[in-house]
Amino acid sequence: AALQPAVRLIFHLLLRSSQTLPLIIISIYSIETAPPIILSISTMSHQNNGNIIQLEDGWNNVIKKGAIDVLEKTLDDGFDTSFVPSEYIRIYTTCYDMCTQRSPYNWSRDLYNRHGETIEAYLRNTVLPALQDKTGQGGTILLNELKHRWSNHQIMNKWLKKFFTYLDRYYVKHHSLPTLEQAGLGHFKTEIYQNSKENTTSAIISLIDEEREGEIIDKTLVKSIIELYESMGMGSLDSYTNDLEQPLLDATRAYYGRKREDWIAKDSTPDYLIKAEKALGEEKMRVVEYLNPATEPKVRKVVEDEILQKVQMNLLEKEGSGCSVLLANDKTDDLKRMFKLFSRLESGLQPMANIVEKFITSQGNACIEKRQSRLDSGEKDKNDDPEFVKSLIDLHEKYLGVIRETFASHHLFQKALKNSFEEIINNDVGQFSNAELMSTFCDRILKSGGEKLSETEVEQNLDRIVQLFSFLNDKDLFAEIYRNQLAKRLLNQRSASDDAEKAMIAKLKVQCGTQFTSKMEGMLNDLAVGSEQKSEFDQRMEQLDTKLSFGVQVLTTGNWPSYKAPEVALPPQMSKCMEVFKEWHDNKHQKRRLTWVHSLGNATVRATYGKKSYDLQVTTLQAVVLNSFNDGKTYGFTELKEKLNVDDITLKPLMHSLSCGKHKIITKSPASNKIASTDSFSPNAKFTCNMRKIRIPVASVESSHNKNRVEEDRSVAIEAAIVRIMKARKTLSHQQLVAEVLSQLAFFKPQPRVIKKRIEALIDREYLERSSENSQQYNYLA
Repeated sequence: AALQPAVRLIFHLLLRSSQTLPLIIISIYSIETAPPIILSISTMSHQNNGNIIQLEDGWNNVIKKGAIDVLEKTLDDGFDTSFVPSEYIRIYTTCYDMCTQRSPYNWSRDLYNRHGETIEAYLRNTVLPALQDKTGQGGTILLNELKHRWSNHQIMNKWLKKFFTYLDRYYVKHHSLPTLEQAGLGHFKTEIYQNSKENTTSAIISLIDEEREGEIIDKTLVKSIIELYESMGMGSLDSYTNDLEQPLLDATRAYYGRKREDWIAKDSTPDYLIKAEKALGEEKMRVVEYLNPATEPKVRKVVEDEILQKVQMNLLEKEGSGCSVLLANDKTDDLKRMFKLFSRLESGLQPMANIVEKFITSQGNACIEKRQSRLDSGEKDKNDDPEFVKSLIDLHEKYLGVIRETFASHHLFQKALKNSFEEIINNDVGQFSNAELMSTFCDRILKSGGEKLSETEVEQNLDRIVQLFSFLNDKDLFAEIYRNQLAKRLLNQRSASDDAEKAMIAKLKVQCGTQFTSKMEGMLNDLAVGSEQKSEFDQRMEQLDTKLSFGVQVLTTGNWPSYKAPEVALPPQMSKCMEVFKEWHDNKHQKRRLTWVHSLGNATVRATYGKKSYDLQVTTLQAVVLNSFNDGKTYGFTELKEKLNVDDITLKPLMHSLSCGKHKIITKSPASNKIASTDSFSPNAKFTCNMRKIRIPVASVESSHNKNRVEEDRSVAIEAAIVRIMKARKTLSHQQLVAEVLSQLAFFKPQPRVIKKRIEALIDREYLERSSENSQQYNYLA
């Protein structure tokens, strides 16, 4: 019903037409109907009834009076802008007719120019003075006025585009001119934006600073103005970037520069970082709420540079609250925040990792100094120091957890932990190396009668000691000591658990490879095979008439440590048993040669003193000595040595264990704690003990490892690496060769002078030669 007058008007015009016109799309607008109703009409017209519309007449009487003046008045008065359909059709038709008249009465160019001039005049005479009037009255007032005028301009631009639609469709396209909408934006940019951008940019920055100080601002208003800046780029962000973003970044840098100086002067490192974290979060939200997303990385970089980068070392090293203090006081949350913030910076974590490395090293050195002070105070130095090893294990476990939980296992901090413990673990104090102390700690855990631990605790301790082992430079030394101690546990049946032994060897194998543990695995295999053969030999022994319970353990020479095999005059019963075993073994293994090592054997001797008897658990050699006193006689040291056919070095520890130890089975004359060649010995008839089973240990005359053998093995490994490298490379300089040798040696780190010595040895043996042209270069000799 509302559209009926307009429709009747259109058809009235059509009926008066006599010429065929192009297809006309007429949009009829009404106050009551929101979306336009589109009527497609093919018309016949007489070009305004055959009358020519003059430029001034059409412009002044119809377009300016009916459209532009009305539009400007309603915008200035603040009313909603709309046109009744009949008026809209009249103005549109006039514009159309003026653009379609034949030349020289085609006014398309004039209308296009007057369209721009109209907008320019309104902006220059009305909008710009209004904005200038608001300048200086406060940023919010100016921005609200600009928002209002920008909204009005968009309305004006929209209606003028509708009135001059025919220009956009034909004249603008044909002459490649800016569209009416683009032209309108261009005029606003020239007349208003260029003249007010400095003031509006200052106002926006001022509001943002107020928000940074905790005040509430009109974010919707700021967002509207920022959208204006984006629109002024005419399809790009150039205006936004140059006119707002760059000044904003400069202002942000200045703002946080002032904040930085204030915070660093009065706040501790944790408090400073809390404020920095909050500021970075607020800046991110500020971009989300009203700035362009492209600004986010730029403003973040400025803030990070001002409040983190420029004071990083100050924060890390600040007295009383720096990184070292936080580590010492286990401030996990503060350390996590520090890690998170400095990870934002390029190379920001390296200084922090350096401090962590230095701190862990100092903690490890404190453990070493504590051991040194104990030794200096008179404590006996021995290869068993579980307190020291446990302190290193606990230290590593603690900071391994810190690296994982606090620093997210970042590679820089893993490297810091590795570097610090390599320095700690390879810093030996006292007579015994850390490799030996660690191996002996394992021995305490794995042997029966040592540490009282559950299976889970044993597993955990082995895991942790292997972690420390990974930092050792002298891994081959550890292996040699561990193999000797393993042999003692196995041969003396002192191993608490075969599964635990296998687990430890498996852990070392994972760490260092098959070559490292092959001999240890061979030792366990010997015992497994020996247990199968034992039952078969026991059946053979049952057929003989012997008072001894005799067993033999056959070992593969290459797997086990080398032991001294002293010749000793055995009792007839023992000799007979040995002959039986040799005969039985030779029949089964004709190509094997047996070497008897009595120093590793053990025996249980029944000793009777008066009416009381005891079971003495002794070594084979101790049993031979005790057997000599069965006749009740007194023997001098020299006489006893000749009777047993042993040397002083072998006999003295044996006699010391029997006559000077806790259980004095033998009486020594004169009484003392040392064995002399003039001493005499006799059975102790007065011996008594509350226990029936008595273990009598004997001091070992051998060290836990053969240092000479370790050095020989190292020399072989170095020479093998040199030959392997030179065979592949043919010619190398001295420095290159030393570097490659060091990179290939996994189990120890020799000094360059040791490598040089092995090179000289290979030259003497004609594996290598010095270059005739350069003495620092070597050639391989095939």
